[in-house]
Amino acid sequence: MLNHTKRIKEIYEDIQKKLFYMIPEKWESLYLYCSVLDYPDKEGKTGELFFYYIPKGIFKKKPVNVYEIPAKFNLEENQYLQLVQLLYSKIKQLRREFQKEDTNIWTNLTMSIQNLKFKIEYDYTDLSKSDFSSYERHVIWRYENLGIGEEQVNKKDKEILKRYLLGAKQLTRKEHYDAGIYIQDIENRIDYSTQNDNKKEEVGQIIENQLEQKHKNQILLSKEEIEKMKNKSSY
Repeated sequence: MLNHTKRIKEIYEDIQKKLFYMIPEKWESLYLYCSVLDYPDKEGKTGELFFYYIPKGIFKKKPVNVYEIPAKFNLEENQYLQLVQLLYSKIKQLRREFQKEDTNIWTNLTMSIQNLKFKIEYDYTDLSKSDFSSYERHVIWRYENLGIGEEQVNKKDKEILKRYLLGAKQLTRKEHYDAGIYIQDIENRIDYSTQNDNKKEEVGQIIENQLEQKHKNQILLSKEEIEKMKNKSSY
């Protein structure tokens, strides 16, 4: 059973603040996935993170992939990806807090924010023994959390979903946490410079002050993988 200490709840609130800060428009729901891998033999990659949000509006809108945000809102991509790194580091910190109480620790999580409710599903699946690749798990995750089904994806992704739905699902231990959101004074906008702004130095200083430390092994996604993520959002 997960022990939600005061420190863990503080980290939850910090994660929420970072997410609100990173989305430059009004939105009604958000869904995030993050994995943290303990594979010392796989140098250069410790997991992955992505999230999608649903813009607020009268009509139903497509989910926006976090890796689309810089291009969509004319933001400096490298600076924005550093914010993604900060978010990932905070989730790694969350995992370390849980490790203080239990060595049998979760490997990935799904987080959602909707209707002022903050929810997390912790998954203990050993990803090194998964029947699905990272790409396939992403397709399945979108199906389960965003409702992106066979009729909305390409042929390759359809085959992945068919295999999943025909019985390749994996039974695993999962635990849940639900809470209300009590963040004050958070605006749904990014108040740092865009590509056409001459104040980029201020952004660099903000990010430099926020970075706790740099780890070469904390690579979420390579440039090639980011391009794949962008392409996967075009369903």
